[in-house]
Amino acid sequence: MPTQVSAKHHPHDDAPDTAQAFRRLAELPPGHERDTLRDQVVEAWLPMAERLAGRFRSRGESFEDLRQVAALGLVKAVDRYDPSRGNAFESYAVPTITGEIKRHFRDHMWTLHVPRRVQDLRNRVRFALQDLSQTISGHRPTVAEIAQHANMSEEDVLVGLEALESFTALSLDAELPGSEDGYSLSDALGSADPALDTVVDREAVKPRLAALPERERAILYMRFFRDMTQSRIAEQLGISQMHVSRLISRCCGRVREQVMRDAA
Repeated sequence: MPTQVSAKHHPHDDAPDTAQAFRRLAELPPGHERDTLRDQVVEAWLPMAERLAGRFRSRGESFEDLRQVAALGLVKAVDRYDPSRGNAFESYAVPTITGEIKRHFRDHMWTLHVPRRVQDLRNRVRFALQDLSQTISGHRPTVAEIAQHANMSEEDVLVGLEALESFTALSLDAELPGSEDGYSLSDALGSADPALDTVVDREAVKPRLAALPERERAILYMRFFRDMTQSRIAEQLGISQMHVSRLISRCCGRVREQVMRDAA
């Protein structure tokens, strides 16, 4: 017969008395009887797990999800607890459940992947700010004060402070604070300069253009840099427009062929 979980409570808290059940769990071999008793123990401690989950409300995660994470931590605590060590189950379960919830926030709640070191720095800075706010009045704690209180370098404090504001990403379509005309972050972003696409081509043809005969260089300059028509170029040089057209085509073809050959 499985050991029944007692409804008796400890005098100083509302933890269920499951000491006998845990001793029985340690003795039972794997099987239906052990699984049934394990489920009873987990059910008895669920209210405590839910209270621990409630400490993390209003941090961007639904309470139902937090309850599930806390329940998972409780199951892990029940499976790993060793009553022979002599410690009360709650002294082992509370940090196990709390650690599971914190791990959930660390691994799943950041919009972007942030190195664990940066997440740890963020938490240390956040706790230091909470402590200092109780003792320092009149101004926000400085970087030096936070570093001294948390035993951190000022460089690490700056990283942690930056991470404090980076838990979630800001939508590019979100209206910026203080904007009265719907100005969003996307309006402040630059765009790629189309001229950048021509930089490589321009540098590639520069030595080949310099090697052209002077008259041909002059024709290309007038056509492509001064935006002159072929008829005006022909008039200025005293040649036919057809000849200008042939020279432009021949020069462009030659330069293109030489540049492609150089690239190959």
